[in-house]
Amino acid sequence: MGATLRALRALVLLAGFYLLGVILLAALAGADYLLYLHAPSSLAVKLYVVSVLLAIPLVRGLFMLRTPKGEEPPGLPVTEADEPDLWRTVRELADQVGTRAPSRIVLTPDVNAAVSEDARLLGLLPGPRRLYLGVPLLQGLTEAQLRAVLAHELGHYSNSDTRLAAITVRGRAQVLRTIGHFEERADRTAGRERARQEKKNAKAAAKGRNTKEIDTGHAGITYRTMAKIYIGYAKLYFRATLAGSRRQEYAADVAAARIAGRDATASALREIPALDAAFGFYMNSYATLGSEARLLPPRGEFFGGYGRMLTARQLELVGLRTDLPTEPTSPYDSHPPIADRVERVEALPADGRADEGKGAALGLLADPDRTLAALEDAVLNEEVLRFRRTGDWQELLDGSMAANLASLDTALHRALAMYTKDHPSLPALLKVIDDGQLWQLARRLPLSDQAAEAQGRAFREFVRPALADALQNMVLAELSAHARLRWEFSWSDPASVHLPPAPDGGETDLGAAIEAAVADHPDTGPLRALLPPPAPHGPAARETDAPR
Repeated sequence: MGATLRALRALVLLAGFYLLGVILLAALAGADYLLYLHAPSSLAVKLYVVSVLLAIPLVRGLFMLRTPKGEEPPGLPVTEADEPDLWRTVRELADQVGTRAPSRIVLTPDVNAAVSEDARLLGLLPGPRRLYLGVPLLQGLTEAQLRAVLAHELGHYSNSDTRLAAITVRGRAQVLRTIGHFEERADRTAGRERARQEKKNAKAAAKGRNTKEIDTGHAGITYRTMAKIYIGYAKLYFRATLAGSRRQEYAADVAAARIAGRDATASALREIPALDAAFGFYMNSYATLGSEARLLPPRGEFFGGYGRMLTARQLELVGLRTDLPTEPTSPYDSHPPIADRVERVEALPADGRADEGKGAALGLLADPDRTLAALEDAVLNEEVLRFRRTGDWQELLDGSMAANLASLDTALHRALAMYTKDHPSLPALLKVIDDGQLWQLARRLPLSDQAAEAQGRAFREFVRPALADALQNMVLAELSAHARLRWEFSWSDPASVHLPPAPDGGETDLGAAIEAAVADHPDTGPLRALLPPPAPHGPAARETDAPR
């Protein structure tokens, strides 16, 4: 579909929104006229009020003509003086696509690239253009793959996708705002009805009468009905416009393959879902590891460590590159399934450009370390930037685990505190076990209905796994408090913990020690052997400890 037809369709759909509003207003006016002719005056007045209340959101939706301005995503704007190679690449690709280059490039902290244009007069006149480029893409893609991604985004400019988006955005915003007006009024009506019924129940209870169950299902039903009408139109609107958006993605893929090469485009499409999944894992497991302890990685490493993790976990990404999503995330997803896009690109004729641009895309940046540090300043909030910077990742791991274990508060901690009426600690728990009271303590843990009803051995089998997990955490917390743990940082594997050696000098088997402690005939000796010896007490200790 050409730009003219897409613009016409967008205008028709936008006009349909206003036409729907006019039809509904006319229906209300017609109903009011019939009421005037046939209904008793007392009933007609009440229905006139309802009609006016319904008309208010309709009129508001029709006359809110201004398209809402979206906030620019957080990022680091870079000028041509900052990143000359990146700007040169973008300008070259824009020339090859046959479109005007963006006037602004913003580096962002996510696995994504996007373009926008501040078009005027509903897209009839062009405006300033922006390119948003995720730094994680630069860290994970080759130069050829990045060129394919950039050519795809610039292809949207050449197809007038960004200019015509203004009309589509106007219609979507109008429909959603009108739905919001009706739902807001319905919620207010339901709230008033709930308050009325609660007040009535309070009076009845004060007089010793039975109260009634609060029911607000009928409140605001007329508003919700009007909202459903617009929701139906919204589904039509979104499906129609998003189908066009998917065709635009296919066209942009073809432009990318023509300019950057078929193989580079297909491999970039395969790579992006893998990079996205890896980035989510990295942020949860590495970058924000110290958030509870108010610790940050070394400067520049909050995003910079992602590249090192990718290098260390290449084998894990292989499956993500081949097992591509075959369905859109929802019927309203503006992008076709990745698997379908890859299949279409790989079906294009071979172009003999498989060996181009093998270098890392991060090399396009003048000073990657400087840029990664500046990106942190641009996108992290002020509170996070006040966290203490660690010297390296090992220090971050050590500090984070120590802080997390020190603040440990599990169901076992709470149950032990209630049972002993004292501060919950590992020595206190081991004493409870030695006294033969572990299963009485376990009754104070949160239990499923089935576990709570069980007795004897059945009960012990129900709660033993949860007890073992909680006990392991308590042991690690106790050892950490006495500096008897050593954590080992790794980019390729989960962090591992090293325990104090066993009494015979061999490796400690924590799992076996915990199994022994929660067995039917418990033995706390292996766990006690891990703890530091108790501090000496009494006069002899004071004499020994006195300075000479």
